[in-house]
Amino acid sequence: MKSFSYLTGVLSGCNLLVVLGPTACGKTRYAVSVAAEMKERGVTAEIISADSRQVYRGMDIGTGKDMEEYTLPGGYQVPCHLVDICEAGSKYNVYEYQRDFVRVFNEIRLRGNFPILCGGTGLYIEAVLKGYPLVSVPENPALRASLEQKSLPELTAILEDFKHRHDDELHNHTDTDTVKRAVRAIEIEAYYEEHAGELELAVKDYPVIIPYIIGLDVDREIRRQRITVRLHQRLEHGMVEEVQRLLNNGVAPEDLTYYGLEYKYLTLYLTGRLQYEEMVSGLETAIHQFAKRQMTWFRGMEKRGTEIHWIKL
Repeated sequence: MKSFSYLTGVLSGCNLLVVLGPTACGKTRYAVSVAAEMKERGVTAEIISADSRQVYRGMDIGTGKDMEEYTLPGGYQVPCHLVDICEAGSKYNVYEYQRDFVRVFNEIRLRGNFPILCGGTGLYIEAVLKGYPLVSVPENPALRASLEQKSLPELTAILEDFKHRHDDELHNHTDTDTVKRAVRAIEIEAYYEEHAGELELAVKDYPVIIPYIIGLDVDREIRRQRITVRLHQRLEHGMVEEVQRLLNNGVAPEDLTYYGLEYKYLTLYLTGRLQYEEMVSGLETAIHQFAKRQMTWFRGMEKRGTEIHWIKL
């Protein structure tokens, strides 16, 4: 595996190392190993998580936080950011992530340290690397009313027209999965168009990011084996009890199913809608499918101009 000795030259010309890859490929372990080698050479590295579910407190086993991996021999704890920053049951989003990333990135640089962005949520990673002018877009009742009677194909055409006017493409096809999503996507595009001047100012204030991006790629069959083994280990180490505790603490079942994967299937099991074996089988399949979607997103990033240096594990 390529380590800091390999990265010394390339990192001298950048201000952010990115470690990305599908679930169960060993991203955290790799990022921490690089941080350890940096420390030996007098450079303090701090890791910024790029995981859309590790932001939630109390969701530990299911999201694979594995915080013990950040402790080096001798007890040194590699600093880690954007983990456990909001309550389970809330709806953290990419706009909030971009805002929080910029704050943490700037703070790390001001300390004279080196940031490592590590995770598998492609949308979050691409948003911060591209510096998209993301804002919290309010609802537009008048616009929604004007779109109320339109079909999904009509809404898709309207959205595509917005994208073409902005020299963009419809990359996120989930925007047109349903009428509700399409209306919201149009609402966002209309807001961006109306507030273009403000967004240009926001882009000017965005930090200059010069990344070096490493992608960890695991043979598909090995990845499948790792996912299966890891799932059963997590079940044995209290993942069912973790979800039950969240339910007992007042997190609504629909809020937990919103987070998908482990939290969706375990909630369905704990609320009596799935038998245990059904839950395990369905969850394992869902995680395999999720890993494939992650790789599809990363390959899409490359097509959109992001250079990723892949390491085959």
